[in-house]
Amino acid sequence: MKQKSGPDFTREHALIARGFPLIAGVDEVGRGPLAGPVTAAAVILNPDDLPQGLDDSKKLSAKARVQLSDAIHAKALAVAVSFAPAAEIDRYNIRGAALLAMRRAIAALTRAPAHALIDGRDTPPGLSCPATAVIKGDALSLSIAAASIVAKVARDRLMERLDHFCPGYGMGQHAGYPTQKHRAAIAVLGPSGFHRMSFKLLSNEPPATI
Repeated sequence: MKQKSGPDFTREHALIARGFPLIAGVDEVGRGPLAGPVTAAAVILNPDDLPQGLDDSKKLSAKARVQLSDAIHAKALAVAVSFAPAAEIDRYNIRGAALLAMRRAIAALTRAPAHALIDGRDTPPGLSCPATAVIKGDALSLSIAAASIVAKVARDRLMERLDHFCPGYGMGQHAGYPTQKHRAAIAVLGPSGFHRMSFKLLSNEPPATI
């Protein structure tokens, strides 16, 4: 029988063996939505107490993500979440804002990492520790998978709260992604202050009047 593939702790163990005792996994979510921040998380897992069931957040149900996020917060040596709001996305573009949010998350950790594993092709500039970019890292590294789960849950909860600040768009249901309902709401209400005006679908829209 073929073994189930998924993220593991191989990269972290190799770095620990090289003299890097604390490894932070870093990932971001929210590149595609029309509204809300891009959200990054940094997680330093305890090698002796790894949460069970960690995987790429996109492969997990919403209920499983919440349960795993709670387990990560309970077991990890350090967890931090950071945001880059729509205004920064418009100013720096989505890639630049994502890197900014990741740098902020690493800086916010209560324990300084010796090395960071970053999901994707790029590492944020100006880090206080060396870093390695890992393409599709959330499917390969347990630390990055943990960060992807924490970031996703944190962003989803924030978007649910945005329903109270800009009602009518359904932020809690679609988390700012360009669903048919969301696009229809923008057509009626115009974009809110939480929308990314630099995105093509919004660049020619008038602002909201509510």
